[in-house]
Amino acid sequence: MMPGIAAVNEAQTARFAAMIRAALAALDEEDTLGREGQATVELDQQSVGRLSRMDALQSQAMARAGQARRDARRRALLAALARIESGDFGYCEDCGESIAPARLALDPAAPRCISCASG
Repeated sequence: MMPGIAAVNEAQTARFAAMIRAALAALDEEDTLGREGQATVELDQQSVGRLSRMDALQSQAMARAGQARRDARRRALLAALARIESGDFGYCEDCGESIAPARLALDPAAPRCISCASG
């Protein structure tokens, strides 16, 4: 941590860690539900018509895209937990200034302050 910068306090950090763990658990549940949608689409034209197969392929692609979003979110949440453990949580990874607690309340995985995030 950087001296002289008022970052989030210990109670807030514990609350954010709990939020992150809850979000990770929710992602695990979504993964379980999304596995069926990512299954291989059958090629048998007798059991499924051409349009139904196209719908199934589209649904499969959407399920895979959802999985990719969940994977990216999981990486961001795990990185936030690592920052909590290292004592860097609540500080911008670009400029080192503190990240507003209100920003962290919206997204506890936010690695940058609003100034750096907006470019």
